[in-house]
Amino acid sequence: MIDYKAVFKDRERRLRLIYFFTRFIPDKPYIKMVFRIKTGKKLNLKNPTTFCDKQNWLKLHDKKEEYTDYVDKVKLHEVVKKKLGEDICFEMLGHWEHYDDIDFDALPEKFVLKCNHDSASVKIVTDKAAINHAEFKKFFENRLKMNAFYFGREYPYKNVKPCILAEKYMKPDGQEDLEDYKFFCFNGEPKLMFVVKDRATDCTIDHFDREFNRLKIYNTDPYSDKPIAKPEKFDEMWELAAKLSEGIKFVRIDLYEVEGKLYLGEYTFFEGGGFWPYHPDEWERRLGDWINIDA
Repeated sequence: MIDYKAVFKDRERRLRLIYFFTRFIPDKPYIKMVFRIKTGKKLNLKNPTTFCDKQNWLKLHDKKEEYTDYVDKVKLHEVVKKKLGEDICFEMLGHWEHYDDIDFDALPEKFVLKCNHDSASVKIVTDKAAINHAEFKKFFENRLKMNAFYFGREYPYKNVKPCILAEKYMKPDGQEDLEDYKFFCFNGEPKLMFVVKDRATDCTIDHFDREFNRLKIYNTDPYSDKPIAKPEKFDEMWELAAKLSEGIKFVRIDLYEVEGKLYLGEYTFFEGGGFWPYHPDEWERRLGDWINIDA
């Protein structure tokens, strides 16, 4: 007999269970069902107007094969080179199809290990000798078996060939985490951005406009109660986000500033998977207005 309480306390087992039972549901009813469960509201896909409506409409109607390379953390390096003429992603130290293929002797003492095909399969290694290889292998081999598309029906992830990659460990002196600078871009035009702080402890998210005025909007995480310093390269970030997002109806561009240099983290085509409305409601509508699904 299955102990369902134990299953749902174990995140990995919970993910596998959800994956098994939901991947056979067609995209449209699945998206509507998940949105209703998370928000208690109906999703309007016939006449989409809000930010969530239009993001989920894009899942069903904006299926460009090229987006697969944008979300593949290995192929992203080539995408960026073509767009900018240089690679501004974090340095990749290698990539492998299976955990047992990894040559750990060739890796430095500190590095980041992650999957290329989703957004949560990450292990930060600060002492290579302390790695629990049995735990790491189980974690990554389980994740390699899953197709991230089926959790949120985000088409760009559907055809990514899974692998494990290692990136250079990047952490400024005196900081617990890298600060994320995330730009909401609409057909190559950034409209606003937000800063993520203290992700590992008490995560806060603060939104700002082009002039770095703080905006009182939110969806899941609270505002910070501390002043947020304007990044030194804020204007350069804004211009970079515009270049990287050209030709895409909506995308979030994630940037980092480390020792005076800008790095691209990833492309995110659906903020919060399209399942977390913004508050107050006027911002959910305004963000929706900025997505032109007819273009």
